[in-house]
Amino acid sequence: MRVYLAASMFTPYERAFLDDCAALLRAEGFDVFVPHEQGLSGRDATAEKIFAVDAEGVEAADAMLAVLDGPSIDDGTACEIGLFHGLKQSDPGRKGVVGLLTDLRAERQGEFALNLFVRGCIEAGGGEVVGSLEEALAILHRWSSD
Repeated sequence: MRVYLAASMFTPYERAFLDDCAALLRAEGFDVFVPHEQGLSGRDATAEKIFAVDAEGVEAADAMLAVLDGPSIDDGTACEIGLFHGLKQSDPGRKGVVGLLTDLRAERQGEFALNLFVRGCIEAGGGEVVGSLEEALAILHRWSSD
């Protein structure tokens, strides 16, 4: 199953976390698309090129793992979730979005730690928001075996 890994990827720490997530997913047998692995950086990173490459990655995915951490959801991640949701509407064979929310602020804010429209988009498509990568993997494995 092909999984699109959506997240903010602008700091070395974010990219390192995504690299770890991608390695774990791949070790579990998933084919993973990671935007920052696509080689677009610096002057090569035009809006047109990034959209073309990343949208193609979303379009080719069976499922999405979206990292939702931060004071608010990364705007690119929110857009990728919405794009996947729209594609799922015309292709019910797509599995859904697993939102990964590990941010400690979520524990303090409860239900309101996450934009409710984005949560609704994830859940309306049969996805879930979870608090650990292990929980996310369990859902992806379940979807993979369906």
